[in-house]
Amino acid sequence: MPTTDASSKRIRAGADAAVAKLRTESGSALLLVAVSLIALVWANSPLSDAYFHLWETPISVDIGGLRYDLSLHHWINDGLMVAFFFLIGLEVRQEFAVGSLRERSRAMVPLIAGLSGVLLPAVLYLAIAGGIAPAGWGVVIGTDTAFLLGMLVILGPRMSSQLRVFLLTLTVVDDFLAVAIIGTVYTEDLNLVALAIALAGLALLWLVGRSGQWRSGPYAVMIVLIWAATIKSGVHPSLIGMAAGLMIPSANPERADVVAAKHLFRDYWQAPAAGAARIVASGVRRSISVNERMHESLRGTVSLVVVPVFALANAGIDLRGDGLGDALRSPITWAVVVGLVLGKFLGITAGTWCSVRLGLGRLPDGVGPGSVLGGAALSGIGFTMALLIISLAFDDERQAEAATVGVLIAMVLSLLLGWAVFRIARVRWGETSADLPITLEPAVHGGDHAIGEPDAPYTVVEYLDFECPFCARATGMGRDLQEHFGDDIRYVVRHLPLEDTHPHAFRAAVAAEAAAQQGAFWHMHDMLFTHQDHQEPEDLRRYAEQIGLDLDQYDAAVADPELAELVRRHQRSAHDSGARGTPTFFLNGIRHRGPHDARTLIAALESTELASAARRRS
Repeated sequence: MPTTDASSKRIRAGADAAVAKLRTESGSALLLVAVSLIALVWANSPLSDAYFHLWETPISVDIGGLRYDLSLHHWINDGLMVAFFFLIGLEVRQEFAVGSLRERSRAMVPLIAGLSGVLLPAVLYLAIAGGIAPAGWGVVIGTDTAFLLGMLVILGPRMSSQLRVFLLTLTVVDDFLAVAIIGTVYTEDLNLVALAIALAGLALLWLVGRSGQWRSGPYAVMIVLIWAATIKSGVHPSLIGMAAGLMIPSANPERADVVAAKHLFRDYWQAPAAGAARIVASGVRRSISVNERMHESLRGTVSLVVVPVFALANAGIDLRGDGLGDALRSPITWAVVVGLVLGKFLGITAGTWCSVRLGLGRLPDGVGPGSVLGGAALSGIGFTMALLIISLAFDDERQAEAATVGVLIAMVLSLLLGWAVFRIARVRWGETSADLPITLEPAVHGGDHAIGEPDAPYTVVEYLDFECPFCARATGMGRDLQEHFGDDIRYVVRHLPLEDTHPHAFRAAVAAEAAAQQGAFWHMHDMLFTHQDHQEPEDLRRYAEQIGLDLDQYDAAVADPELAELVRRHQRSAHDSGARGTPTFFLNGIRHRGPHDARTLIAALESTELASAARRRS
């Protein structure tokens, strides 16, 4: 019996690991490759007829006087894929609200690169196949974001977070333009009444978002109704799906909402009951924007179910007989290949180079030109969007098959080109990383503010901002670390006031350094975090008085430009170490990436690599 239980646990652990792997970007990309191969093999096997007949299966749905009579293939492309485009809309809204598109200096280069990466492929396609199948130009404009990011993990530099952000921003532009083109260029037989209903639904969805509605249920119901009207309107649902995603509000968590959720959980902790659990769940959901919650709930389903099912239904083409030969001889095939492989590569590269040279923006820190070239090469993978546009653009089955072959060839060539470019960038140009630095510069020294012994095996350095609501002192995280490790940990803080968003943070950092001159840095540190909402100069001086400082000496120190320069040195240290926000933690001199709750930091410190480093320090 114990042996059976152990085997069951190993099986479950293996299954959980497999699912976790599929949920990663590389796992999702490999799943798409596998499903596409299955579709191709199935379509060219003795069971080929079963494959094609399956997708032609009619499915009818009657709702009152309305009748939706579509084939399974159309239910997938026009129904199931709406979730995919809705997810794109959510991501675009996030990027504009709290992401990289919020700052013009960061967004301009990928915006221009994305635009040129749409225009040049279309021009190249029309130059080659415009006389035969001009409607197919839309096939080459889109990049498959999931494939791109998954292959970046596999083929790109080991650390490529900054390059990933750059490419993600670029594909947001790419996807936005591609969906807009699908919804306008490939739309026929408009039903103006149904379209008006869909547009009214979008307007109402926007008003619901503006009203502050935090529950996701009302949004979901309205999106289904908007989709139902769109199907009848003649406009492709992809456009409405993305537009609906753009209407879902996105924002960073507010500290007050997080604190409220904490108090609700404390009530549940003291008196657990079903009603209390429901209230806690509602409070936690309310602290996170509805956009982020819907994105999180849909992302796994879209990447593991929706897109693979779409690939299974669209990637299968019959290449038996003269099918493959005809496709390879067709100008459409090579127009798609040239548009995706060369058009994307040259368009994105030229757009990036021109925008940087003209001073319109700059590349992200840590991203070199070789990494941009590699990312541009991988952008030629147009799989999902390209297959969808093929189903809309071509009425002739042979032309559609030729375009599909072109998409598959372009995917292989883009992967090979990306691999070659990343290899050259690594070997010839020394671009082993496309990320921010991860090593603490300078290392902890005697001038740092520290709690704990210098020879403690674990050292945690936090870059903080006294107005940051999620820094260690504000959340109790630092206390949890010290309670867990005791004398084995040394906790160090450095300043990183985020002056763009926290106008009082720099002044508060100077006040803390002024208190440090009288041996009271940690008293002032605690006082500032206790009163984060009141940090005007008169507040800071009052805190100095409350902790017993000599006010004349404090006033002189605050006015001393040397203290301001000290805080600036901390800011430069943060920049040189790869810290861009607060809190940022360095564990034994290495920047921590990912969640920064106490449990995660403790697990990271006790990991094999850091534990070994700690033993060496001992």
